[in-house]
Amino acid sequence: MKTTVEKLTLDEQKNKEIIKAAATLIQEGSLVAFPTETVYGLGANALNPEASRKIYEAKGRPSDNPLIVHISSMEDLGRIARHIPPKARQLAARFWPGPLTMIFEKSEAVPLETTGGLQTVAVRMPSHPAALSLIREAGGFIAAPSANTSGRPSPTTAGHVAEDLDGRIPLILDGGPVGIGIESTIVDFSEEPPLVLRPGYITPAMMQDVIGAVEMDPALGQESADMRPKAPGMKYRHYAPKAELILVEGSPQRVQAKINSLAREALDKGMGVGIIGTEETRGCYQEGVFQSIGTRQEEESIARHLYGILREFDKLEVDVIYSESFSSPGLGQAIMNRMLKAAGHCVIEA
Repeated sequence: MKTTVEKLTLDEQKNKEIIKAAATLIQEGSLVAFPTETVYGLGANALNPEASRKIYEAKGRPSDNPLIVHISSMEDLGRIARHIPPKARQLAARFWPGPLTMIFEKSEAVPLETTGGLQTVAVRMPSHPAALSLIREAGGFIAAPSANTSGRPSPTTAGHVAEDLDGRIPLILDGGPVGIGIESTIVDFSEEPPLVLRPGYITPAMMQDVIGAVEMDPALGQESADMRPKAPGMKYRHYAPKAELILVEGSPQRVQAKINSLAREALDKGMGVGIIGTEETRGCYQEGVFQSIGTRQEEESIARHLYGILREFDKLEVDVIYSESFSSPGLGQAIMNRMLKAAGHCVIEA
């Protein structure tokens, strides 16, 4: 299969033509990669079971890993969700369109192929204008996980999508680099109080300001071959570079000393070494290949660069990557969730 890349520009008429052609592909049961504000998505008609199966096939994604259905209006939510609690409507009024996914009991309109066999459906209304236009043109319901090979770092540029899916899908819409860089927050409204199943840009504190109590799922950070994931990213190793990724936690000085020591040991064994730090620690590491992920003064920069940095180390063909940790009550919680998944929960205390 030949994969075409269509670049979206400031020419609105040209963009409309490109998006209309992309929507036709989706209506015909095919796949299209497209930009959102979080990461690039791999879209198909969410109400077409065969189209959803094509997503799993193209990504090499386990069939019990549910897909997120993307909509462009609140009216469409009622077609795919049986019961929409008042608290969910409050969050939608505050954060939709935006990087928030909510889980509801599904209607009969949504096939089990889209939900990973579950009786619940995950729904999001993205804020990216190209994504919203594509959803509307395609009929209102696009199932879209991240547009990458399953388990790889999520794509934040069209080039990342092509690295993984060239030859597997017919079309990639190139909308340039994404704005946020990590996947949406997922909150489960089939439970009370609502449960956060995946942290993201919309933090628990932000949601609590709107609806009161929100709890973190106790299963976060746990992996089991027996668990059935209720949301994307819960069960399987995700976001992983080809090299082994090891996180180092502790005080800044101890972390830097530990990473330098580990890097020297690895280099002495003939291994290629990568180091992930920040602008604040640039120059603190004497060994290996250093990549700055951003500045701790702006957590958004760390989230935005995370997956691109992991993919860059793939190109450099290092054998092991040592990274500082980035825990914090805000966005750092979501960043560490992704890094722990990418590292297979391999953490060293400095």
